[in-house]
Amino acid sequence: MFSIVIGLNHRTAPVEVRERFAFSESQAREVLRELQNKAGVDSVVLLSTCNRTEFYMFLTKEIARTAVIEVLSRRAKLEFSELKRYLYVHTERDCVRHLFLVSAGLDSMIVGETQILGQVKSAYQLAKECGMTNGYFNSLFQHALAVGKRVRTETEIDKNAVSVSYAAVELARQTLGSIEGRSVLIVGAGKMSELTVKHLMASGVAGVIVSNRSFERAQELAARFGGEAVRFDELYRWIGEADIVISCTGASHCVIHTGEMARVMEERRGAKIFIIDIAVPRDVEPEVGGLPGVALYDIDALQHVVDANISERRRMAEQAKKIIEEEVEDFLRKRAQQAVVPTIVALKKLGEEIKQKELRRAFNRLGDLSDYERKVISSLANSITNQLLHQPVCRLKDLSLTSQGQVYAQAVQELFKLEVSEKLPTRAAKGKR
Repeated sequence: MFSIVIGLNHRTAPVEVRERFAFSESQAREVLRELQNKAGVDSVVLLSTCNRTEFYMFLTKEIARTAVIEVLSRRAKLEFSELKRYLYVHTERDCVRHLFLVSAGLDSMIVGETQILGQVKSAYQLAKECGMTNGYFNSLFQHALAVGKRVRTETEIDKNAVSVSYAAVELARQTLGSIEGRSVLIVGAGKMSELTVKHLMASGVAGVIVSNRSFERAQELAARFGGEAVRFDELYRWIGEADIVISCTGASHCVIHTGEMARVMEERRGAKIFIIDIAVPRDVEPEVGGLPGVALYDIDALQHVVDANISERRRMAEQAKKIIEEEVEDFLRKRAQQAVVPTIVALKKLGEEIKQKELRRAFNRLGDLSDYERKVISSLANSITNQLLHQPVCRLKDLSLTSQGQVYAQAVQELFKLEVSEKLPTRAAKGKR
């Protein structure tokens, strides 16, 4: 029996391969059911995101590994030999470490991103709901979720913006103190604008107004976020009413000019405005930044923020990796010790049975004894039993942390003819839905 992860991600496979493994929840259920019927497959958790697809499994037979890859090959319509070159495989300790790194966001395209922790939790809950996790996997994934939270709490690796769109929102927040309740005008309706709107809405802005040369595109973007679309020929009117303007069009020339902005600022009567230009080429004439009441930032200013934050995240990632190694050791130590617990329990039970049997024989032979004499004899028997078992139990616990731990546990079982219950409980709901 061993744990294993088989997967591919943004480092090992191009998007045209990864997209073949993008499983919806219903598709994930189908795959779990298919793998459930494979010989040697005890437990499976399927983690599928835009940048990775990973199968975490607890296998009872080595041959099950090939069976799993064959299932993937057929579903992705890729030859077995071709698929294998995109895959990575980690077993036992490396499997545990990999899961902890993933949960902490250290294996993500953007180091420290927060979304992956929720995705790991959802994947685990789905597998558990399908009856595809055993006691070991329940412990493993619960520990992984705790590790992800610990890394983010102790390192704050996810606190710094590392995308231009997010950095734009963070810069506005840092400059203005808070953007809750602020009105925001987005100029442009492309992908970058969409990402920026997402971050703005998550930050609690009062509302988002979208202006674009194509009014239909502005309407589409605004509708997705409950905002308002305005026509591009009314742009300066709406700039006059906004607290924050974020511009990212695909124009080859500036769309916000100094002369018009000067008139807008006169009408605002001293009310300040915060403008972020994340377009290349720039949307806003640089001289606009010299107007009274205007704070203008371009993409270079944001890139400095992003670069600094990426550097900081990398530094924090090194700290996080130390936490990961601590947690890997802690998890494996606890699991190893738990694996010998049934043997220790059976050994102590045997000692207790022998002690009680011999006490009854002794009391029957000795005849009438006072309560005090019975207590002394019982205490002696307890002491002898405990001292005889103490060293073997302690050594078994220590040896459980070595690669030979299971061998010693089995030797004790054989030597004392112990009846030991299953060490790693299999899933209770196998075959049921």
